[in-house]
Amino acid sequence: MRNFFEHLFALDLTWFVSTFGTTIYVVLFLIIFIETGLVAMPFLPGDSLLFTAGLFCKSGELNLFFLLPLLFLAAFFGDQTNYWVGRNIGLRVFNLQWRGKPIVKKAYLEKTSDFFQKHGTKAIILARFVPFVRTFAPFAAGVSKMKYRTYVLFDLLGAALWIGSMTMAGYLLGEIPWIRKHVDLIAVGIVLLSVSPVLWSILIARINHKKS
Repeated sequence: MRNFFEHLFALDLTWFVSTFGTTIYVVLFLIIFIETGLVAMPFLPGDSLLFTAGLFCKSGELNLFFLLPLLFLAAFFGDQTNYWVGRNIGLRVFNLQWRGKPIVKKAYLEKTSDFFQKHGTKAIILARFVPFVRTFAPFAAGVSKMKYRTYVLFDLLGAALWIGSMTMAGYLLGEIPWIRKHVDLIAVGIVLLSVSPVLWSILIARINHKKS
């Protein structure tokens, strides 16, 4: 298992393809589903993984037309699972512990709640592009008992935009040699770009706090 995560966070899809063969599609589905569907697993590399998968589609190692709908379903059903967990179990999830430590940190939910207050229902779409927030956004929507019809419409759009844009970005840029050689640097850049809205909001909040 440790070996699996080492290759995952290194975005070593070559290892995944050679190890799992055609079942790589199942592995990618589960990674995206778990990142969006389980509040205890917000640290999985969703954005950078999608970008890298797009690169592999360009090189012919993965099938783009099969991968896009598959990962869309993973993202959508992951969020749906998370929403209903939040709606039915709610804040009791924070009582769950592993080796004396909470499995889910309340701080992440608080940041997500602030994100919702700032952006309203469109936060369901915007949250897709922010690590950690995208994992807690459907859970927070469920806890607050957001009207399901409203939630599911925004969620469908958000899943399509996230999967489509990140995967196609990798696919369209896959012919550039420098990008293929420096996937690790691109991944770091994507993460930094993704978390920049959160970092900016934290900075503004601290500045306003000091002024007050």
